[in-house]
Amino acid sequence: MLVLGFMAGIIFWGGFNMALEVTNTEEFCISCHEMEENVYREYQDSIHYNNSTGVRATCPDCHVPKEWMFKVARKIQATNELFHKVLGTIDTPEKFEAKRLELARHVWATMKANNSRECRNCHDNESMDYTKQGQRAVKQHIKGFDEHQTCIDCHKGIAHSLPALYEVDPSAAIGGE
Repeated sequence: MLVLGFMAGIIFWGGFNMALEVTNTEEFCISCHEMEENVYREYQDSIHYNNSTGVRATCPDCHVPKEWMFKVARKIQATNELFHKVLGTIDTPEKFEAKRLELARHVWATMKANNSRECRNCHDNESMDYTKQGQRAVKQHIKGFDEHQTCIDCHKGIAHSLPALYEVDPSAAIGGE
């Protein structure tokens, strides 16, 4: 009985981790038309998709933490997204645009709360080469680091279009350099 329990545990653990990895791919993210037709198309026009270095950040790179504990928490939160998929909350471009500001605010708040953790998987303050940045970028980065700002404080709209900002001060959501 103990051996069977141990084997069942291994199978469950393997299946659980496999499910985490399968749902952590760009292909999975854009398998629903809501994502493929809206945010994925915008992302394809961004520096994170196509750039001179050939390094591409995929949907999970920016939206799913790498650390196991945070990844599992994010996957649990994603069940809400599945619920809204079934409800058809954003199944047309018009519905998506109507919810864009709310959805963006959720992502921005999460990034602010976790110090832009997913950005920092690739972008490291200590590794920035200021000689390869414009004067304004250098000045803003140094000021931001000194003021303990995080990436999302200045870099909204980098991979996706900004929402209609009729409710907020546009200067609060303008993407940085």
